[in-house]
Amino acid sequence: MMKVAIGSSSFGAADPLPLQMLADAGMQIVPNPYGRRLSENEVIEHLNGVDGLIAGLEPLTQQVFEHCPHLRAIARVGIGMDNVDLEAAQAKGIKVSNTPDGPTEAVAEMALAALLAIGRKIVSSNETMHNNQWEKSVGFGLSGITVAVIGYGRIGRRFADHLRYFGVNILVVDPFITLDLLSQGETQVDLQEALAKADVVSLHVSGSEELLSEDVFQAMKPGMVLLNSSRGAVINEKALMAALDQGIVSDAWLDVFWEEPYQGPLTAYKQVLLTPHTSTYSRQCRLAMETEAVTNLLRDLESL
Repeated sequence: MMKVAIGSSSFGAADPLPLQMLADAGMQIVPNPYGRRLSENEVIEHLNGVDGLIAGLEPLTQQVFEHCPHLRAIARVGIGMDNVDLEAAQAKGIKVSNTPDGPTEAVAEMALAALLAIGRKIVSSNETMHNNQWEKSVGFGLSGITVAVIGYGRIGRRFADHLRYFGVNILVVDPFITLDLLSQGETQVDLQEALAKADVVSLHVSGSEELLSEDVFQAMKPGMVLLNSSRGAVINEKALMAALDQGIVSDAWLDVFWEEPYQGPLTAYKQVLLTPHTSTYSRQCRLAMETEAVTNLLRDLESL
């Protein structure tokens, strides 16, 4: 009987079907023993004698692979592969897959929800009401504002689709696309032009290279709103705090962080909406990603 370890801390929580699929395939399931993201040493211990892994964001490094000779397949639940040393996996003959389509709708919806919540001051209004205060604040709507979508992959395109229905002016920043991929009403610009014009900047980039440094923040339109559902490392945290203090950034939403769980200094900024990396946490999205990951893993194990 093959053994399959679960790395993702919430796997099967939305729906037991993915776990049932593994059981029906005759797999011995090794659950995540901590209910959180594993450290490198914990991953090594967790994968002892394991043939396959349903992976979350735990570090899957060369060191891990050296200590886990039985591991033959990894199925990442999600898009990003930054936590997986793909070259080391290939050298060890380990097959690696991901689920690139599953998160698209959920993450795009979450970014839109965050923007609407910030614009209409929903969170702060709720807090004052719960403090028995009747205070009315004027926010902003989406009609006529300019939003820069940085990264025009699956999620960035879907987010832009949602924005068009609100009458938003959409600027697209992505050097790897051609004009024919844009939809009506979208304009492709470089990063500098986008930052100078945009009322809202929404990050949908791949990779973890720093994109928003101190110099970049200084080029932004004062009072802009920043949304990030891609990777924490693409924003310089100290530069963001300085931009918030200076009023360059009026509000921000972050769902990804430099270190997770995050307990850093941005928790003291009331104008920053923080969510614990939950953009994919809709029932539909989790089920779609997890069933696809199981299908990928079973396929790769069967092909060995």
